[in-house]
Amino acid sequence: MPFDSARYGASVAALLSLEGDGERLMPLARGTCSSSEAARRLREGACKADLASSLAPGAAVAGLWLYFSCLEESHEAAQAIQSQEGAYWHAILHRQEPDAWNAKYWFRQVGRHPIDEPLGRAAREIAVRHESDLQVPERWDAAWFVDLCDSLAAQQEHRHHRVALEIQRAEWQLLFDYCAGPAR
Repeated sequence: MPFDSARYGASVAALLSLEGDGERLMPLARGTCSSSEAARRLREGACKADLASSLAPGAAVAGLWLYFSCLEESHEAAQAIQSQEGAYWHAILHRQEPDAWNAKYWFRQVGRHPIDEPLGRAAREIAVRHESDLQVPERWDAAWFVDLCDSLAAQQEHRHHRVALEIQRAEWQLLFDYCAGPAR
């Protein structure tokens, strides 16, 4: 899936351009806020106008915080959202802490999500592209991915580490697109 940050408005595109334009490979665990400039802009509400008419504006902001590995701010934003998307961002940030038990709890709150099918497809394509022997489930399984990330977080040289990073990026892109896209 080609990711185009301009699709979400000029302020979102400018923010994402600070780190990879939506293509950043976020750490599997223990990330620290990667851009003080992004944090400043998000605190000032730089993207609110662009996201105002999106499907889930607050969830999109939680996703932006997470993109820059600002886990505390993402947690605060996600916790304030009583929706499937808020629970999804909440689950991802707990996976990245890492707190596998809490991440799985939040993924159970999410249940099946509209991005699951394209995410499963993307995960299998990423594994094939890397000629990986990683067995990605036919039906997306968030708990499987929590366990994979948990096992690989401290093993950056493991043959599946890059695959997991790219799957996590695809997950972020799909969920952000779902939240920041137009209301359905």
